Amino acid sequence: FVCSKRVFKKTSGNGQLTLYLGKRDYVDHVDSVDPVEGVLKIDPADLGDRKVWIQLACAFRYGREDLDVIGLSFRKDIWIQHIQLYPDAGHKPTLTEMHDTLLKKAGEQGHPFTFNIPTNLPCSVTLQPGPDDKGKACGVDFEVKAYLAQSADDPDEKIDKKDTCRLVIRKIQFAPDNTGSGQKAELCKSFMMSDKPVFLEASLDKEKKLICLFFDQTTDVVLYSADKYTKSVLCEEFGETVEGNATFEKTLPITPLLANNKEKRGLSLDGRLKDEDTNLASTTIIRGGMDKEMLGILVSYKIKVNLMVSGGG
Repeated sequence: FVCSKRVFKKTSGNGQLTLYLGKRDYVDHVDSVDPVEGVLKIDPADLGDRKVWIQLACAFRYGREDLDVIGLSFRKDIWIQHIQLYPDAGHKPTLTEMHDTLLKKAGEQGHPFTFNIPTNLPCSVTLQPGPDDKGKACGVDFEVKAYLAQSADDPDEKIDKKDTCRLVIRKIQFAPDNTGSGQKAELCKSFMMSDKPVFLEASLDKEKKLICLFFDQTTDVVLYSADKYTKSVLCEEFGETVEGNATFEKTLPITPLLANNKEKRGLSLDGRLKDEDTNLASTTIIRGGMDKEMLGILVSYKIKVNLMVSGGG
C-alpha cells in the first residue's frame, strides 16, 4: 500500500535520465529513518563510455551559490553515497509497493534504487533568509542526483549540467510518542520588606511539549565556526492575581509558530522545498556517540518564566 498518489519527477536536459520519487519527506524515527525508494529511467543510447550513477548527499550550505563560480565553495558534503545503475553493477534492492508504482510510470527502462539514511545524520534545517537575501538559504539539505560520468566522484571529470537531474528531499523528525517526564525548574525569592518568600515552579507535562511564557530558539552552527545565537520566537504576558499566603496553579498552553516570526532573519526552520511552507525547526536529538560537527546545525529551545511581584521585583 502506497500512501502518496503524487509522483515527483525530474528529467535531465539531454532527456536520457528521468528521476522518479514517490515522496520528498523522510521521517527520522530516532532508531531508523524512512528509506529513500526511487526509480531512474535510463535511455542507454549515446552513453559512450560513461556510466549512469545515482547519489544521495547530505550537505551544509553556508553561502551564496553564485560565489562558486569564482572558485569559492560554500557547500560542504557531510555524507554522500553513490550507486552505479547502468551498466548493471549489482544493485538489487528489495522491491516495495513504492518501487512497483514508480516502475509503472517509468516503463521498461526503469531501474529501481534504495538509499538507507544513517540515523546519525542531521535533519533538514534552513536558516530563514532576510528580505534582501538572494539565492539558496543557508542550512542542511539532502539531494538525490542522477548523472552521467565515467566514475562516481572523480574531481577532474567535468559533468555537464544537461547530463544531470536532481530532486531535493527532506529528512524530518517528530517528537516520539514515548517521551520522558517533563522538565521542571523552581525558584525561591525572598524580599526585604516581607517575612514570606515567593516560590515559583514551572514544569512541562511532556518532555517536548511547547508550553511557555517566553520561548527562545538557540541555533549553534558547529560545522565551520563557533556561531551561536538566540532568537525569541514567542513572548506572552498573563495577568493573574495571587493572594498572599496562597498557592496559584494554572496550565498555560502556548505554541510558538513560524507565522508570527516570518521577519526574523537567521531563524532555524525545517528544510524548505521550493516555495512550500514549513515550520520552526525541531530540537536536535543528539544520540550517544554522535559527532556534533556532522550535524552541521544544532537547534534547541529554552523556556523563561518571569513573575512580577507587586512593589517591584
